[in-house]
Amino acid sequence: MQQTLEAMPAMTATPLPPVLRRHDPATLREALRKMYLVRRFEESAEQAYMRGLIHGTMHLSIGQEASAIGATLPLTDQDYITSTHRGHGHCIGKGADPKRMFAEFFGKETGYCRGRGGSMHIADVSRGNLGANGIVGGGMPIAVGAALSVKKQRRNNVVMCFFGDGANNEGAFHESLNFASIWKLPVIFVCENNRYGMSMSVERSTAVAHIAQRALAYDIPGVTVDGNSFADVLDASEQAVARARKGEGPTLLECETYRLRGHSKSDRNRYRTREEIDAWSARDPIVRFESELVQCGVLDAASVATLREEVEAQIEAGLEFAQNSPAPTRADLTRYVYATSGGSEQ
Repeated sequence: MQQTLEAMPAMTATPLPPVLRRHDPATLREALRKMYLVRRFEESAEQAYMRGLIHGTMHLSIGQEASAIGATLPLTDQDYITSTHRGHGHCIGKGADPKRMFAEFFGKETGYCRGRGGSMHIADVSRGNLGANGIVGGGMPIAVGAALSVKKQRRNNVVMCFFGDGANNEGAFHESLNFASIWKLPVIFVCENNRYGMSMSVERSTAVAHIAQRALAYDIPGVTVDGNSFADVLDASEQAVARARKGEGPTLLECETYRLRGHSKSDRNRYRTREEIDAWSARDPIVRFESELVQCGVLDAASVATLREEVEAQIEAGLEFAQNSPAPTRADLTRYVYATSGGSEQ
């Protein structure tokens, strides 16, 4: 964690924001627990990589936990999400079990994709997670297709599509928003604007000041929120989900946030200053939400400590499960792996 509750300055008690008052204390406690879980999962995965237990690369969302957990809280197991190469938080927000996520990282048969997908391609269809995607903007047309299927079947489910700021300049972004608007599809486009597409700043790559402004071109609502404020993200997500369920069509929700780690494990971070990273570290979404719940009397220091201990135990158990799980046999390595030919049919 970037900062502990004990390190925060004492503040006078304040009432909960209206959006949080709509939820019982157990729900808010669970949301904070999931934010802890995302952070500790990624920190532990990073440590395993440094120890040589995990190979390849990974894209960490440390610093973006309020966006993932706040956006997914209004969803049910019957709703769907599509995710990104930086999608561990979305997985956990949708109810994924960290031990199976760790097993996927470790390339084990007990992983969500039997170890074939790894960090960037975790899926859990049983809970509506249609999968992460290593292609920038690649999940957007998939989300639109799923939403079209939902509408054609006259079901009440919604689809939430996560993507980063880099994807807003892809053709798939514009095509997806246009199609979803024309058909009034039940899809919520969630842009996690962490200010950099790899090493390119959003100011240098995007003409508009806020990505949500691009919703105007497709006649749908565009909302920009503080992506490090759990309450702000949750409020906007609830409104977008309710709109989609009523058949009123899509929403573009932009969560302005920041990744405290590099783009991937190979990122040498030469395009950002230490001062910039430190300034965003001071806006840590977990510390903010934790402090808010304590100030408002939802939690006390003892219950916060208990939550942290629960998460640590779950992380340790997950790592042990993954390390002790069986690896695929050589004979089965290509099983469950599919490819399509790009050639024409004869």
